[in-house]
Amino acid sequence: MPLHIHDTLRREKRLFEPRDPNRVTLYVCGPTVYDYAHIGNARPPVVFDVLVRLLRRTYGADHVIYARNVTDVDDKINQKAAREGVPIGEVTARYEAAYLSDMGLLNVSPPDLAPHVTDYIPAIVDQIQAIVDAGCAYAAEGHVLFDVSSYKAYGALSGRNLDDMIAGARVEVAPYKKNPHDFVLWKPSKTDEPSWPSPWGEGRPGWHIECSAMIEQTLGLPIDIHGGGIDLVFPHHENEIAQGVCAHGHAHDDQAHDAYARYWMHNGFLTVDAEKMSKSIGNVLLLHDLVQAMPGEVVRWALLSAHYRQPLDWNQGLLDQSKKSLDRLYGALHRSSGVEALDLDPPADFLKSIEDDLNTPGAMASLFALSSEIERGMTAGDAAAVVQARGRLVACASILGVLQADPAAWLEGDVSDALRIEVEALLDQRASARAAKDWSEADRIRDRLNELNVVVMDGPEGATWRMKG
Repeated sequence: MPLHIHDTLRREKRLFEPRDPNRVTLYVCGPTVYDYAHIGNARPPVVFDVLVRLLRRTYGADHVIYARNVTDVDDKINQKAAREGVPIGEVTARYEAAYLSDMGLLNVSPPDLAPHVTDYIPAIVDQIQAIVDAGCAYAAEGHVLFDVSSYKAYGALSGRNLDDMIAGARVEVAPYKKNPHDFVLWKPSKTDEPSWPSPWGEGRPGWHIECSAMIEQTLGLPIDIHGGGIDLVFPHHENEIAQGVCAHGHAHDDQAHDAYARYWMHNGFLTVDAEKMSKSIGNVLLLHDLVQAMPGEVVRWALLSAHYRQPLDWNQGLLDQSKKSLDRLYGALHRSSGVEALDLDPPADFLKSIEDDLNTPGAMASLFALSSEIERGMTAGDAAAVVQARGRLVACASILGVLQADPAAWLEGDVSDALRIEVEALLDQRASARAAKDWSEADRIRDRLNELNVVVMDGPEGATWRMKG
């Protein structure tokens, strides 16, 4: 089936039709590089990596342009640098490198474009000026603020009514604001903070305007898909639309949002043991720590185990099940490693699931079905069936971004050379004992393998092994 995705703005699943099939554009809000990412931060890049893989398969790798920005100017970055007594650039370089390393361990493909805010300050200033010229922003006390009352469709993405928001405002409002929900496009920098020249004085951009300007500069408008976490719908993405539309003089057009992004996609929240992640609770899990403690593919599989728009609860049971699932699939690949490798298409049931708004749980079921076909074919000695099932399994896995490791190495786990040599020797001895029908010796070897925490898997072509989970 053709790709259908749920559009947050229209609140329905829609057939995906790019503006230009030869240039499909996707933008996802990326990291603010002041610390290690937590596990919730990892869900969007993994989800949209699957989407990009699918789009590249459908339209061709050269016809898809994926941009994921890097926010390298921010209050939290400034505070981190001040606490450590180091230049701001040292903080951003350190945590961007860590983020990219962690993404690599999750098999997240690098974006085609990774615009950094600090490289686009002139474009940001130009866009702010265009919004001011359109009568949708005003300067006050060194700030430039967007006038939310100037944009007729403000609130359409999040489903919020502007009058209700203003009436229900409970926040302290700066005296220079016309409306409580007017937001900053430009603000003065404090001493020792990064600053750039502008018509309104030395300062730096507000958060929302950064993405609007970088999207227009790197991809052009309108983009096909804008993605991110559900927490960004309001105010970040709502404000992005307002800025991008008003910069081009469409403040009074109800449908002007289509001139900014044609589809909006948002992944659901992630909780930890059924609780929201919070520093006060002490349950914030850093991705950097998780990928040191377990294979990145286990983390990736866990993140894809629920539909991307649904909440996902992170717990030990989820991780254990994810490891077992991957062990099963890798086991099928390992036991069939001697067959011819064919470059095949994924089966229809897999494509039906993944093209139905990225139904990854349904797509995963197809992988298990293919692994069962491999096992049946191996048992029956049906090499042709094994070749077909294995090729299709690899094709499916490439779209989900899993099964990218060497199957033997995966199943053996992180073992020493000495242990590997001992296990292989024991398996040879076991095979000889069984051939000679020396069952007591075979039992002795089995007991020794159990002591080593090794699981032996017998198959038509001999025994393979893995470490117990």
